[in-house]
Order: sequence, then structure tokens, then C-alpha cells
Amino acid sequence: MTTPIPQEAVNLVPVYAEIVLLIGASAILLIDMFLSEGKRSITYVLSLLTLLVCGGLTYIDFSSGATVYTFHGMFVSDPMANLLKLFTYLTVGLTLIYSRQYAGDRGMLSGNLGGEFYVLALFAMLGQLVMISGANFLSIYLGVELMSLSLYAMIALRRDNHKATEAAMKYFILGALASGFLLYGISMLYGATGTLDIREVSAAVAAGTIKPTILVFGIVFLVAGLAFKLGVVPFHMWVPDVYEGAPTAVALLLGGAPKIATFAICVRILVEGLLPMAFDWQQMLLVLAVMSLAIGNITAIAQTNLKRMLAYSTIAQMGFVLLGLLAGVAGTTDRTGIDAAYSAAMYYTITYVLTTVGTFGMLMLLSRAGLEAETLNDFKGLSKRNGWFAVVMSILLFSLAGVPPMMGFAAKFSVLTAVLGTGQIWLSVFAVMFSLIGAFYYLRVVKTMWFDEPTDNEPIIARGDAKFVLSLNGIGIVVLGILPGPLLAACLAAVKATLAT
Repeated sequence: MTTPIPQEAVNLVPVYAEIVLLIGASAILLIDMFLSEGKRSITYVLSLLTLLVCGGLTYIDFSSGATVYTFHGMFVSDPMANLLKLFTYLTVGLTLIYSRQYAGDRGMLSGNLGGEFYVLALFAMLGQLVMISGANFLSIYLGVELMSLSLYAMIALRRDNHKATEAAMKYFILGALASGFLLYGISMLYGATGTLDIREVSAAVAAGTIKPTILVFGIVFLVAGLAFKLGVVPFHMWVPDVYEGAPTAVALLLGGAPKIATFAICVRILVEGLLPMAFDWQQMLLVLAVMSLAIGNITAIAQTNLKRMLAYSTIAQMGFVLLGLLAGVAGTTDRTGIDAAYSAAMYYTITYVLTTVGTFGMLMLLSRAGLEAETLNDFKGLSKRNGWFAVVMSILLFSLAGVPPMMGFAAKFSVLTAVLGTGQIWLSVFAVMFSLIGAFYYLRVVKTMWFDEPTDNEPIIARGDAKFVLSLNGIGIVVLGILPGPLLAACLAAVKATLAT
């Protein structure tokens, strides 16, 4: 047993954003009960205003650059957490804007509790914020469960759709299994160290007085639980089925902001808490990354349903994130290289999320009542129906494929640079090879949009706010690809400041 780290008094200032979000979501739920279906837009506006206020509060904390622990060390506000929270607000906000018309056309915003789509999205995000700032295994687990329970309900919102119900059941069962893995791993670490505080666990492990066998078993279960949340091989079986079965708006909520939160808890648990055991968990991440890159890219080639294709694409993209995480300590003791590796993984996660949000947004924009635009045939001849939408979708797909000068190229380059810095040339070559294989299924969609004849000549009808924001989304991917420096520097500074404490 080690001497406990002095615990900080309860300070509510770092938690203002979470408090506002909780109060806002609860108030929106009550207000929505008294709104008629024709006034459901009030719920939509209030949700976006809540995100805006939370973003302002978090930005103030981010600007200060301070690291503050509160709630007796269970919650931390540091530069990494605040930067990731800002992109979480952005991601959820974009999701709500893109999904407004889609959800309305499918009856997800109707009935006495039609605003539950927005409320559940806000509660899921609250869970993500707790995950990002969790400095204790208990608070991290509470965040995971709050997010997961909200998403379970959202997947099944279309009660009359058997595919959505089936997807919710699969995600619920496998999610419960993943929660069991996490809890068992946490219980083993608690049994070995006598604490749930991540900093105290790190100190106990570094002391070298604990039997490594117990720690390794705990790490195995923890990594398995984290791998499920990331959706990497061999814990990927839920991803394609849930993405396909869930309403596209909910699939975006699954594939967007939760990845940011899961990346955060990977850093909290593995890097901040279990860095002395890095040799063990790095080997696990290596296997997960290699399998995800191979299976994700190869399997995606065979898909004609774009939601399933994007699901397997997600698996491969998360493999790249794991490469950045394992490059942080594998084969290097250089502090600069370590910070660069973790910041590259962070930058890659943000890049993936911003691009995926736009891609799913385009799927929803092309959908209409009675039609799901989710197959390759639905994108045939898009350039002839609307040239600008075809341009935006091409930008997003090029970014996912890692084609310069898109943002995705800068992200892949930063991760590969970090891996090369560890001397693992074979791993870099392997990643590049499967990225080239993966480029095929992205470029196939681009070819379909520009060179095939359209099979659907119905006019594309979308709200002005969704079209405007989607255009900004595509332009932003290009701008951040040409000028990646500011965001990369922000990620590097946030990681340095966080790991220094």
C-alpha cells in the first residue's frame, strides 16, 4: 500500500460546464413535455444554446491552461480534457444540425416525448464529458455507463423498425459484456493497489511492490473493455451491425463523439495510470492495431451498404489511433517523441471524428421520407444531381483515405512519423500498405458519384442550416489539411501540459 495522494477540496468551477449541461438537459426535457409537435424546433434551439454555453465555459478553462482536480481527486480539468471537450461539443452540435430533418421525417421527433432524441443526446454527451475528465476508475465507469445507457435507448427510438430494435439489443448485450470486462479489470487493480484513484494506482505500480501477474490480468480485461468501446478487432463484431441497423442520426452519435471520450480514457488509464506496465499493454495494442488495419480495410472492400462500409472503415481508422498510442513509449525514452506520439493519436481522433460527422451528414442530407440513402447505388450520378454536394462528399472521402491536401493526410502522416520515431519501420510499411488498400473503397464511391448515371432523379431537399454547415464542414477539412499546424500545436501543448502533471 502506498501513502494516499492528498485529495483536493470540492471546487465547482471546473465542473461548471457539466452542471450547466445537466441542468439544461433536464430543463429541456421538462419544457418539451408541454410543446406541440409544431413547436419542436424550440427543443432543437435550446439544445444548441446549451452546447454553446457549455463550450464557452470550457473555453475559459482551456484558455487558463491550468490543471485542477476536484471532487476529492475524482474529476480533473486539464488542457487535454478541455480541448477534447470543445471538439465533443462541436461534434454533437453538428450531429444535431445534420439529423434534424432526418429524425423528423422518420417520426423520431413526434409524440408526447418527441424531444427525447435531443435530451438523450445531451445526456450521452454528459457521460462523455465525465469520461474525458475522469481521474478515478469509479468516475470513468459512471461516465461510460451514462453514455452507453443513453445510446442504447437512442438506437431503439424507432420502435416500429425491427432493424433498429435488433441493433439496440446487440449493442446492449455486447455493451454489458464490455462493461463486465472493465469492471473486472478495475476490481483486480483495486485488489492489488487498494485504491481507485488513477494517480495513486500509478504510484503503487511504480513502487514495484505488487505482483505483476495480478496487474497484467487486470490490464488484459481493461484493454478488452476499451477495445470494445473503440470498436477494434477482435471486439468489433457489434460495429457493422449496429451502424447498419441504427437510424443514421444515431449511428453518427455512436461513431462520432464517443471515440473522443474513449481516446481520453485510454490516455487516463493506460498512460497516466499504468505507464510502468507499458511493455505489457503496448504489446496488446500492437496486436489490436495490426488486426484492425488488416481486417477493417479488407472487409470494407466487399461492402455495398455505405453504413457498413463506414463501420469497417472506423475499425481501420481506430487501428491508426492505437498506432499513435503504442508509439508513445515503444522503443523510445525521448520526452519529445512521447509527447508527439500521443498528440498525433489525439489529432488523428479529432480528424476522424470531424470527417465522419460530415460523411454521415451527407447520408442524412440525401435521405428523405421513405428512403435511406445508404447504398452505393444511392450515390450514383450525384454530381449530375447536385455538383456541390458531390464535391463536399469527395473531400470527406479523400480525407478518410488520407489523400493530400486533406486533413486526413496530415493525421496519417503525423501518426506514421511517430511510429517511425520508434524504429518500427515494418509497422509503418504495414500501415501504409493497408491504407492504400483502404483507399480503394473510398475512391469507388467518388467514381460512382462522378462517372455513373443517376438512378434517382428526385430533387435533393434539405434545410438551409444543414446545407450551410455541411459546406463549412467540407471546407474546414481542406483548410485544416493545408494548415494543420495550429491544431497539431494545440494537441501537442495540451498533451505536454497534461502529462507533465
